[in-house]
Amino acid sequence: MTSTEVPTVKVDPADLKAADAKALAVREGDEPWTVAELRSVVTTLNEDVERLVEEFRANETELDDLLHTTDGSGDDQADAGASALEREQEMSIVNNTREMLLESVDALRRVQNHTFGTCISCGNGIGKARLQAFPRATYCVTCKQREERR
Repeated sequence: MTSTEVPTVKVDPADLKAADAKALAVREGDEPWTVAELRSVVTTLNEDVERLVEEFRANETELDDLLHTTDGSGDDQADAGASALEREQEMSIVNNTREMLLESVDALRRVQNHTFGTCISCGNGIGKARLQAFPRATYCVTCKQREERR
């Protein structure tokens, strides 16, 4: 994914209605989503997408500069090793930023499709508190624990 391919989705919180909130899955024992709660989560996700797009583009530019600024001639082994480590770290940052951006965009798409809050493994509700703290969550706690044990 290059900067020209940065995926973006924006959901206008003002467009969300009570029916959108009621359509979302809830974990057993949780109260149904309110429009205000859903709007708050969507606002957070929109802000995350904007921030992550900026970070991704900046990190991608920095990585591109690292990859093209030096040919390595004249570097001793320590300099070459330090340059390689710096490039590797920057690639890791770019990949992590890309992954968080894709997860945030996916969460907004799930809001649009009324599948936000549904565990992708078992189909049960994820839990409002979990989603309010981590809106990119796609697994309920039980399935996430099972997934991490693998």
